[in-house]
Amino acid sequence: MSVPLGPHARFDFGDPRERFAAELLDRLWSRYRERVEYVRVYESVIADLGATFVNDHIAFRTLAAQTPLIGGASLSRLVEALGYRARAAYDFPDKHLNALHYEHTHPDLPKLFISELRTWELPPAARATLSPYLTDHRSQLSDDQLAALHNLGHGPADPRLLDAAVAVFEERPWRQPAYADVVAVNEVSQYAAWVLVHGYNVNHFTALINSHAVAKLDDIEKTAAALAAAGVPMKASIEGVRGARLRQTATRAVEIEIGELVSGSPEGAQWTYAYLELAERGDVRDPVTDEEVRFNGFLGPQATQLFEMTRRS
Repeated sequence: MSVPLGPHARFDFGDPRERFAAELLDRLWSRYRERVEYVRVYESVIADLGATFVNDHIAFRTLAAQTPLIGGASLSRLVEALGYRARAAYDFPDKHLNALHYEHTHPDLPKLFISELRTWELPPAARATLSPYLTDHRSQLSDDQLAALHNLGHGPADPRLLDAAVAVFEERPWRQPAYADVVAVNEVSQYAAWVLVHGYNVNHFTALINSHAVAKLDDIEKTAAALAAAGVPMKASIEGVRGARLRQTATRAVEIEIGELVSGSPEGAQWTYAYLELAERGDVRDPVTDEEVRFNGFLGPQATQLFEMTRRS
């Protein structure tokens, strides 16, 4: 079976920065798809029923600290250089998190949801455990590389630039953590432990229910039921009632072996990685035009529940 094109490659991008963004996101998709078997089951289900997959958004996680100055900006500078702009901010006080969602001017590029954990709000012992890793944080893209991204199309592009951008997400920005440290941090914040293990890797891609365009998968209940019937373990509930601006659910997160990621881990030890989210978007009235438009934002209480999908059972 041939590997399908990434979810963004099939769109027409005339602008070099848009094409670069699509190639970057499809590179991230390729690794994510390989690791998350439930994605391949979803692809099979929608192919059998003639539905279409559109990626609504991608979520990333970061750790925020003052020394060094890191957090959501570790990723936002890169995506802003490619034309993304922040559209809304969200706060999750009980989880010590805040987030921004980004949109691109090209409507076929997905939204991005970049969250950060305010590490200074954690207990002293957890901060002490995290501190050596955060201090070890490697440099991200240079100013020259960000300028090269911003100026794509104005002169020859460095062929190494795409690999460098992919590495920001796929190469953990600090040294290999110790298993005992990951376990200790997990007792306080499963989010922090997840980032310690996986760095800025994709946390989830999101299938937009509205794009399915077939009766058997035209709402979130039908799609979740179809995946469950195909053997995919699903979140027990759906966030948002029928008719809401946004309804969300997800597969369970897959677990991957972490021997190469975490030093001193027991043989065969696993940690949660990523999941596939499902999102169904309703219409809202545009306050400027008074027209009915699709709701493109996020709802804090629902997102709070989805953060829990990577908690270890």
